[in-house]
Amino acid sequence: MTAHATVDSILTDSRPAMSARVEARDVVFEYVLGRPVLNRWSAVFPIGSMTALTGPSGRGKSTLLYLLGLMLHPTGGEILVDGTPVSGLRDADRARLRATRFGFVFQDAALDHTRTVLDNVTETALYAGLHRRDVTPRALELLDRFDVDVPGHRRPGQVSGGQAQRIALCRALLIDPGVLLADEPTGNLDPATATLVVEALRDHARTGAAVIVVTHSPEVAAACDTEIRL
Repeated sequence: MTAHATVDSILTDSRPAMSARVEARDVVFEYVLGRPVLNRWSAVFPIGSMTALTGPSGRGKSTLLYLLGLMLHPTGGEILVDGTPVSGLRDADRARLRATRFGFVFQDAALDHTRTVLDNVTETALYAGLHRRDVTPRALELLDRFDVDVPGHRRPGQVSGGQAQRIALCRALLIDPGVLLADEPTGNLDPATATLVVEALRDHARTGAAVIVVTHSPEVAAACDTEIRL
């Protein structure tokens, strides 16, 4: 089967879009040759479950998240989605798979300060082949749900850190991704906003998604269904 056919088989799967089983199988990753950050590491992240990746800094938690999100290539082993190896796909197919099945929440929100709040939320849908006008109602619904009480034309530099992280959460949830990856999503937040973000992640897992969270917070880890310590 060709790489193109492989990614097509995942994207045309008969299951709902908000469902994807992710697996790391004997994954090796090296930034420096001969010094693996991850060495034959394996785990399954089931649908409908929220998993915490914990452990000391430098153990490869964020690296693993980027491998699972197809933003890094493993040195060895495989990342699988719904049982299909995907880490060896060509870059265009990996990007297509990320755009249609994955959502990302980063510690620093990673918003584009040159674009409006609303454009930041809807931008990811364009990579999935959707039109902005078709996803704008969903974006506005999410901004309202998470109480982002700012005009959509405002820019990220004009909102608070907590609002920025909630905007990033709206962006990640826009297309109801089957896999939601979050890297220290509460690290810079006040307790009330942190609780809101964790509850949103749990709610998304309950819909059938695989949610994977890198965290140093015992409270966040305790809110997850499973904790994997690296």
